[in-house]
Amino acid sequence: MIILGIDPGIAIVGYGAVHYDGHTFTPLEYGAITTPAGNKLTDRLRDIYESVGILIEKHKPDAFSIEELFFNTNVTTAISVAHGRGVCLLAASILNVPIFEYTPLQVKQAVCGYGRADKKQVQRMVTSMLRLNATPKPDDVADALAIAMCHGYSAKYQNFIQKDGI
Repeated sequence: MIILGIDPGIAIVGYGAVHYDGHTFTPLEYGAITTPAGNKLTDRLRDIYESVGILIEKHKPDAFSIEELFFNTNVTTAISVAHGRGVCLLAASILNVPIFEYTPLQVKQAVCGYGRADKKQVQRMVTSMLRLNATPKPDDVADALAIAMCHGYSAKYQNFIQKDGI
């Protein structure tokens, strides 16, 4: 199964494409889509939409996993991130890729075994589990890979339940 994980944003959208065979994750491509702060919002959204579409066309993922929006205090930031998240979802929807959404707690639980793990723990686990030589940078990239891995584990668990009738 090929999974495209997305950590949505407006300035930086982390992405990670992985292959998961039910036991092992293999990274296919990972990086960040960046948009300059000085550009108009509409231009930034178009760039994100087009870039995500290119990634989908390139990797032909079986699943598109994305982090659910979570924010504490800065509503302005949350709104711009929501715009970016929306165009990512739109790209996957238009290209008929099944979409799966996960909370930060679910991602941390899946990758670290602890839903309150900090960013460094997530980064270490992603680096180790994907057998990478260095921690993916910026942080959004490691988060996107973790989101993809979360879906792999979740899909495996769901298949187990369906197969065994639990």
